[in-house]
Amino acid sequence: MTGPAASPDAAGSRSSRLLGSPSAGRGVIVSLTSAVLFFGLIGWAVVNSPNWDEFQRAFLDPEVFADAFPKILGAFWLNVRLFLLCEVLILVLGLVIAVMRSLPGPVFFPLRLVAVIYADFFRGVPGIVVIYVLGLGLPSLGIEGVPVDEFFWAAVALTLIYSAYVSEVYRAGIDSVHPSQEAAARSLGLSRTQAMRHVVLPQAVRRVIPPLLNDFIGLQKDTALVAFIGVVEAFRRSETLSGASFNLTPYVATALIFLILTVPMARFVDWLVARDRRRFLASAR
Repeated sequence: MTGPAASPDAAGSRSSRLLGSPSAGRGVIVSLTSAVLFFGLIGWAVVNSPNWDEFQRAFLDPEVFADAFPKILGAFWLNVRLFLLCEVLILVLGLVIAVMRSLPGPVFFPLRLVAVIYADFFRGVPGIVVIYVLGLGLPSLGIEGVPVDEFFWAAVALTLIYSAYVSEVYRAGIDSVHPSQEAAARSLGLSRTQAMRHVVLPQAVRRVIPPLLNDFIGLQKDTALVAFIGVVEAFRRSETLSGASFNLTPYVATALIFLILTVPMARFVDWLVARDRRRFLASAR
């Protein structure tokens, strides 16, 4: 007796995998070769440029880099502390602004108006202007009880700026939840507040995690802006070291430190986006 015949679909699938493997291997080889050639040509053009020696001495001095990197890394932990503090505050304040803007009914119009004005103002004004006004302007008023600490005002400025962007991300997530979800919750006896808290917001927050993380990548980079009001963080430290050595290599060290943190965050966001896409496609079948 012969065993059960393999189905044509299964045989075709195996054949396509067998036939596709060499093609996939050639594709990888071609991709790697083209990448090496592309970046090799760029590197060759840079190294053979007329002023390459001057550029190398100004930006890529190994001795200056070795001396500056640990000092800048020590100052970078202030950027990290500032980032973590602002992230918590932004998540809370941004959600409050988004909920205010989503409140229905004419009685809540003043709250919606305040939320709209807040989001439009802090998204429209350049961030460095907000940092300057809060970090240098308010303490100079000399009002009793007003903090004068630069770190405090740096955290306030970044929180206000990014809460405006994050509130819009939250609002997009809230609007993406179908109204039938809230209607079903109300039909089960939940109040409007309970429906928002237990049904709408959990779904909205899960949907906006990738764009939220993208905003926080931008926040991590923008912590360098607070150097302009006197906060001695990584960028300010590199500025000091550069002035002392008459060399710009410390700025390259600062860029490298930021890349070490932000690139893994960016890849993690890409992974989350791809995972959500796979889940959406699987649920649509």
